[in-house]
Parts: sequence; C-alpha cells; structure tokens
Amino acid sequence: MPSRVQFREDRCKGCLLCVQACPSGIIQQSSRFNQQGYKVAEVPAERMAECKGCAFCAIMCPDFAIHVFKTKEAA
Repeated sequence: MPSRVQFREDRCKGCLLCVQACPSGIIQQSSRFNQQGYKVAEVPAERMAECKGCAFCAIMCPDFAIHVFKTKEAA
C-alpha cells in the first residue's frame, strides 16, 4: 500500500498548518465541517498517491489529528 495520510476529523480545528507543512502541496481545506463546526483538512483521493509519507503534516498538527502511513522501502 502506498504512503498516505488519514485525518481524524473530530480533532481537526481547521488551522491548516498541515497545508503549509506539506512539501507535495496535496493537503487542502475541505468543504465539510466536523461536529465542532470547523472546516477540516483533507487530501483529495485523486492526489493521495502523491503523498511521500514524510509526516511533516503530522508533526505540525497541534491537535494530533493526522496519522501517516509510510510505504516500507525495498531492502
């Protein structure tokens, strides 16, 4: 499975620090709102393959709302 990110929308406050941190530029603000009324961050499905699994977005997230799954490199 390729590298990917998963957002915990219940924790996201829409600060968009992850957008600024992403070197691939694939994270964007969604049009959806979570239960707290914040517009959440997302990676469109058609751009998820561009994720490098660098985890810069997760490191920047103050609310621990991002999980990164990195593809294991071949030995």
